[in-house]
Amino acid sequence: MYFADADGDVTKQNNDIQDLITRQVDVLLINPVDPQGVQPGLAAAKAAGIPVVTVDRPVPDGAVSHVGRDNKAMGELVGKALSEKLGEKGGTVIEIRGDAGGAVARDRSAGFHAAVAANPKIKIVEGPYSDYVRAKAVTAMQDLLQVHPDVAAVYAHNDDMALGALQVLKENGKDKVLVTGVDGLMEAVKQIAGGGQYVATALNDPISLGATAVDTVLKVRGGEKVPAYVDAGTALIDTANAGDYSGGTGEFAQALQ
Repeated sequence: MYFADADGDVTKQNNDIQDLITRQVDVLLINPVDPQGVQPGLAAAKAAGIPVVTVDRPVPDGAVSHVGRDNKAMGELVGKALSEKLGEKGGTVIEIRGDAGGAVARDRSAGFHAAVAANPKIKIVEGPYSDYVRAKAVTAMQDLLQVHPDVAAVYAHNDDMALGALQVLKENGKDKVLVTGVDGLMEAVKQIAGGGQYVATALNDPISLGATAVDTVLKVRGGEKVPAYVDAGTALIDTANAGDYSGGTGEFAQALQ
């Protein structure tokens, strides 16, 4: 087995793929830096007769299978949970978004909007794109809170941004405002387990994602037919089950065995 890290550089990733092709690997497992930009590498792999499995980010063409998670489903899980928490009273929900034009942000938003649409008392205020960065979410939340002091809840496209929003809410004495995120970052899960205002997130454990991807690669290598899309699954983490997960600081939650 060979490993190469593109470190966010799509040119290096294409060069790494070429290098692995010369090593005559049986299967390539790729987490694309840029689904479009990695096309030269995928074309080279196809020409060499080497099957490709992608993980986390899908590509338009060139992979026999993609292993990922349904980000729309994650948004739906969190949206349903938050809608139930807000109840008939509803309220203003600030949405702190990920990246402009990104498929993950688009799907996490769409899923959430679809889930809360059944509650006419919920009004969603779409905040600025904060690129999944906590510090940017802090700045966004500070500005949004000035305009929407009556906010009832916050939904962020990842837990890191949600934790930034939580920080601002606490600094301003807004301890009744509910907070939700996505990813299952252990720092967020501990907040949920504590029974405070952080009430839900959706599981996005990269370890189980990686394990599913490797299992798919082994099946491809063994000549088995695999689905074009393999869903690694997700789950809602809320106050009822947060204690069932573990992990260290900066880690993603994993279910206790």
